[in-house]
Amino acid sequence: MIRLFKVKEKQRETAENAKDEAIRRKQTAGELRLHKDISELNLPQSCGITFPNGKDDLMNFEVSIRPDEGYYHGGTFLFSFKVSPIYPHEAPKVKCKTTIYHPNIDLEGNVCLNILREDWKPVLNINTVIYGLYHLFTEPNYEDPLNHDAAQVLRDDPKLFESNVRWAMKGCHIGDTFYSQCI
Repeated sequence: MIRLFKVKEKQRETAENAKDEAIRRKQTAGELRLHKDISELNLPQSCGITFPNGKDDLMNFEVSIRPDEGYYHGGTFLFSFKVSPIYPHEAPKVKCKTTIYHPNIDLEGNVCLNILREDWKPVLNINTVIYGLYHLFTEPNYEDPLNHDAAQVLRDDPKLFESNVRWAMKGCHIGDTFYSQCI
């Protein structure tokens, strides 16, 4: 009889532990929305998504963009995404991991894209952000720069800007800054 109580007690503990584990694994609303966004991604062939921490960590992922037109044609650019638990009420944090000569991306990888700042709305999704990033490569914007030098060159001398982009993508210096090869 004593053994029977111990077995029942052990079963109860196991059930409670399983219940605690299930509670800990419960996804936040942000995780659920992000899972939906990722499952509905409709990316161009020149974009890809990877999960460096495994598929269990959806809140941190990387996106590679390979523009097939414009100044940055032929380059591959890597962006890291960190998504808040309160997503979609807060925009994802996006950083460019590739050092790039671009008016809207600074040397620390910060990205100037309106939908990541003041124009973010909860109806926007990851697909929209990736298309916005892709658009920065096809239409760089010198009017709202983070890299003021690149913006000035783009505005004043587009041919020199194109040359600088090509040199930077080959892994050369532009001024005092060295850019890693991305072609």
